[in-house]
Amino acid sequence: MASLSSLLETPTSIFSSSSTKNSLNLRKQFPFLVKVKRHPQRKRSFVLKSALDEVSLLDPPPPPSEGAKIELIVSLKIKLLSIVSGLNRGLAASEDDLQKADAAVKELEAVAGPVDLSTDLDKLQGRWKLIYSSAFSSRTLGGSRPGPPTGRLLPITLGQVFQRIDVLSKDFDNIVELELGVPWPLPPLEVTATLAHKFELLGSSKIKITFEKTTVKTKGNLSQLPPLEVPRIPDALRPPSNTGSGEFEVTFVDADTRITRGDRGELRVFVVS
Repeated sequence: MASLSSLLETPTSIFSSSSTKNSLNLRKQFPFLVKVKRHPQRKRSFVLKSALDEVSLLDPPPPPSEGAKIELIVSLKIKLLSIVSGLNRGLAASEDDLQKADAAVKELEAVAGPVDLSTDLDKLQGRWKLIYSSAFSSRTLGGSRPGPPTGRLLPITLGQVFQRIDVLSKDFDNIVELELGVPWPLPPLEVTATLAHKFELLGSSKIKITFEKTTVKTKGNLSQLPPLEVPRIPDALRPPSNTGSGEFEVTFVDADTRITRGDRGELRVFVVS
């Protein structure tokens, strides 16, 4: 491709009748070059058009159509799910993984726009499966809140995690499947812990949950045992970091995906179960 200096020195013959085609090609390749009006006894030359003038004459691009927006949201959801799918719900996430997931979520949030649950709370209804939590990278089951550590210190294996939301009764249950190690040769003990809460909507997209009780139910060979309700710690003995309530903002929700940001910076991604 010719350099800019060589183009500025191009002879006037490029604009002759026999060179019209070449002239048009040059203008297409270098739109900032324009031809100056010819004057007697004056050589033809080129001048640079102001980039600022170019921008000021352009109309702002039209917003994407609704169909294009939906296609873009679907594409960004697939991108996000591909990033978090191999992170074991965040337990195996590195610092780089956390940043990539957060960046993908921000892209999706920007395209979808703000969430307004005040007129459509039914979007929360149902059973949601947790597929990613940035808080689990702390290697504790409580995330950024107090909780038993995972790994070899305690024989606890985290199974699936769900949220069950009933918008009529305002019930908000966190359901956690756990596998507890027991002395050999007994098989591991499988249990499901249900942390029951009530919820309320604050503003248009913020949810406040208040803890009520924890119930543990055995599975497998011991599934016939009745549920056990774990006694609640008295408020006077509860540590300041565990008040029994919490808040989070719903930053994205549609028919099959929900994203929340917690009051301690936790980023969580759910899919409908």
